[in-house]
Amino acid sequence: MQFFKRNPFGHILFVKKWIIRIIGAYSHRRYRGFNELKIEGSEIIRDLEDSNVLFISNHQTYFADVVAMFHVFNASLKGRVDSIKNIGYLWDPKLNIYFIAAKETMNAGLIPKILAYAGSVSIERTWRSSGKDVNRKVKFSDISNIGKALDDGWVITFPQGTTTPFKPVRKGTAFLIKQYKPVVVPIVIDGFRRSFDKKGLRVKKKNILQTMTIKKPLKIDYDKESTDEIINKIAHSIEQHETFLKVIPQKELEKENELNKKREF
Repeated sequence: MQFFKRNPFGHILFVKKWIIRIIGAYSHRRYRGFNELKIEGSEIIRDLEDSNVLFISNHQTYFADVVAMFHVFNASLKGRVDSIKNIGYLWDPKLNIYFIAAKETMNAGLIPKILAYAGSVSIERTWRSSGKDVNRKVKFSDISNIGKALDDGWVITFPQGTTTPFKPVRKGTAFLIKQYKPVVVPIVIDGFRRSFDKKGLRVKKKNILQTMTIKKPLKIDYDKESTDEIINKIAHSIEQHETFLKVIPQKELEKENELNKKREF
């Protein structure tokens, strides 16, 4: 029956639609109300294919970044230009948007589990677990699930794997790009770590300008470019390459890094 139609991960689309509607209605004022989200480049969203699109972005909170992207993507698809004005765009949201997240993060409480149903592709991090550095092998089922999500629709990933700024891009993202050959769309965000707590669930400060810049898809030679070349291209595109450190005051960067260390799981 159409009512019980499911996505490739077994999630009932009718339930997913209502979760996105409710979360969207609850969160809208966080980006257009007591805080303001400035958007650039949203017209790029409308020109993308319906599937095999990978969004890469820097990361500032666990959930607020992703929720903002759900707002911006759906608003753009409904004809909004760099705006999330009029929340009616969420009545019929795009249901094949996914985001890659750590399994332990998505299992840490009721709200993360609800958010996971809205589109998480949960994976086991190979480098960190419960706040400690680890060295685990990549699970092939995780890679397969990301491929499944790309085959079905759009996937959001944070290639640094951490909310700490200017950390290296992890090789896994480059491997995914070479294997699945998606259209790769860079996004640069700012203001979210000042607006929200670490998880992005609680508003920490109001009257903060948040920004989201959507860039044109990267030009990648999937067969000839090495993983290191792709990593370098990713780091530049999301403005997390070491060369961007020159425009960030050192004291401000040190303060941000220290804050992230204290609040990491």
